[in-house]
Amino acid sequence: MIPFGETLTPALIEAANDLRGAQRRLFMARVVRALGPGGQRRAEEAFGWNRVTIRKGMRELNSGVVARDAFSARGRHRAEDRLPDLLADIRDLVTSQSQADPRFRTLRLYTRLTAEEVRRQLVATKGYRADQLPQARTLRTKLNDLGFHPTKVLKCVPKKRSPRPMPSSHG
Repeated sequence: MIPFGETLTPALIEAANDLRGAQRRLFMARVVRALGPGGQRRAEEAFGWNRVTIRKGMRELNSGVVARDAFSARGRHRAEDRLPDLLADIRDLVTSQSQADPRFRTLRLYTRLTAEEVRRQLVATKGYRADQLPQARTLRTKLNDLGFHPTKVLKCVPKKRSPRPMPSSHG
């Protein structure tokens, strides 16, 4: 069984949980080395540690070279990071099709173009491939971020005067 005893086991688990990244792996590797042969399996059973993580820590401990954790490489990159001219091209397309609020109550710019139409025009006029462009939902978000709000643009229509009652309408 574990030579550390039952009182030390919770302390080792807690110590490992307090550490992160390479420090945690090195701590786990040192504990496993102290356990001796079969230590990886016993540490997995007693402490609940992942054996892949333990092996990575053992390699780092034996070689002295700490593996870099590529946290910045994880996740999806923004569309404008992959396509640096995308926002400028969207702005070029949509600006000519936009107008201000007809009542001048807000500073919003309204456009007749939908996100789907912006996507089609980016492919047709700006030379993008359809597979490299983000989906319409993402383009809709980009349009909103740029200050364009796709909607039907209505002209200012004066209020109708209320109709006069006609003699024939009395019943």
